[in-house]
Amino acid sequence: MTTAVLSIRVIPRSPRTRVDGRRGDAILVRLAAPPVDGAANDALVAFLSETLKLPRRAISIVAGDKSRDKKVAIAGLTTQAALTLLNLKP
Repeated sequence: MTTAVLSIRVIPRSPRTRVDGRRGDAILVRLAAPPVDGAANDALVAFLSETLKLPRRAISIVAGDKSRDKKVAIAGLTTQAALTLLNLKP
Protein backbone atom coordinates (compact mmCIF):
# COMPACT_ATOMS: atom_id res chain seq x y z
CA MET A 1 0.00 0.00 0.00
CA THR A 2 1.17 3.51 -0.81
CA THR A 3 1.77 5.89 2.08
CA ALA A 4 2.57 9.58 1.75
CA VAL A 5 4.44 11.36 4.55
CA LEU A 6 3.90 15.10 4.63
CA SER A 7 5.63 17.79 6.68
CA ILE A 8 2.97 20.07 8.11
CA ARG A 9 3.33 23.28 10.12
CA VAL A 10 0.16 24.07 12.08
CA ILE A 11 -0.99 27.41 13.40
CA PRO A 12 -3.72 26.82 16.01
CA ARG A 13 -6.45 29.28 17.04
CA SER A 14 -6.88 30.68 13.53
CA PRO A 15 -10.21 32.17 12.44
CA ARG A 16 -10.90 29.10 10.28
CA THR A 17 -9.29 25.81 9.33
CA ARG A 18 -7.58 25.86 5.93
CA VAL A 19 -4.42 25.12 3.96
CA ASP A 20 -2.47 28.36 3.60
CA GLY A 21 0.32 27.42 1.17
CA ARG A 22 3.80 26.43 2.23
CA ARG A 23 6.39 27.56 4.72
CA GLY A 24 9.76 26.23 3.66
CA ASP A 25 9.37 22.50 3.00
CA ALA A 26 6.22 22.24 5.12
CA ILE A 27 2.57 22.64 4.25
CA LEU A 28 1.05 25.44 6.33
CA VAL A 29 -2.31 24.50 7.88
CA ARG A 30 -4.23 27.00 9.97
CA LEU A 31 -6.50 25.33 12.54
CA ALA A 32 -9.45 26.88 14.35
CA ALA A 33 -8.90 24.50 17.28
CA PRO A 34 -6.72 25.46 20.25
CA PRO A 35 -3.58 23.45 21.11
CA VAL A 36 -5.16 22.03 24.27
CA ASP A 37 -5.58 18.35 25.18
CA GLY A 38 -4.84 17.21 21.62
CA ALA A 39 -7.69 19.26 20.11
CA ALA A 40 -5.47 20.71 17.38
CA ASN A 41 -4.16 17.24 16.44
CA ASP A 42 -7.71 15.89 16.26
CA ALA A 43 -8.77 18.87 14.15
CA LEU A 44 -5.81 18.34 11.80
CA VAL A 45 -6.64 14.66 11.28
CA ALA A 46 -10.34 15.46 10.76
CA PHE A 47 -9.53 18.26 8.29
CA LEU A 48 -7.13 16.08 6.28
CA SER A 49 -9.60 13.20 6.31
CA GLU A 50 -12.36 15.38 4.90
CA THR A 51 -10.14 17.20 2.39
CA LEU A 52 -8.43 14.06 1.10
CA LYS A 53 -11.66 12.01 1.19
CA LEU A 54 -10.10 9.27 3.30
CA PRO A 55 -11.20 7.66 6.59
CA ARG A 56 -9.60 9.09 9.72
CA ARG A 57 -7.84 5.78 10.36
CA ALA A 58 -5.80 6.35 7.15
CA ILE A 59 -4.17 9.47 8.64
CA SER A 60 -1.75 9.44 11.55
CA ILE A 61 0.66 11.89 13.12
CA VAL A 62 3.98 10.04 13.18
CA ALA A 63 6.17 12.84 14.60
CA GLY A 64 5.64 16.17 16.35
CA ASP A 65 2.59 15.24 18.39
CA LYS A 66 3.22 18.17 20.75
CA SER A 67 4.89 20.48 18.23
CA ARG A 68 3.68 22.85 15.54
CA ASP A 69 5.91 20.99 13.07
CA LYS A 70 4.46 17.56 12.35
CA LYS A 71 5.03 14.58 10.08
CA VAL A 72 1.75 13.08 8.96
CA ALA A 73 1.43 9.67 7.28
CA ILE A 74 -1.43 9.25 4.83
CA ALA A 75 -2.18 5.66 3.81
CA GLY A 76 -3.58 5.04 0.36
CA LEU A 77 -2.23 8.13 -1.40
CA THR A 78 1.03 9.12 -3.03
CA THR A 79 2.63 12.40 -1.98
CA GLN A 80 1.78 13.95 -5.36
CA ALA A 81 -1.89 12.92 -5.08
CA ALA A 82 -2.12 14.31 -1.54
CA LEU A 83 -0.59 17.63 -2.60
CA THR A 84 -2.95 17.86 -5.58
CA LEU A 85 -5.99 17.28 -3.33
CA LEU A 86 -4.68 19.99 -0.99
CA ASN A 87 -4.45 22.36 -4.00
CA LEU A 88 -0.66 22.55 -3.80
CA LYS A 89 1.89 21.95 -6.51
CA PRO A 90 3.99 18.79 -6.01
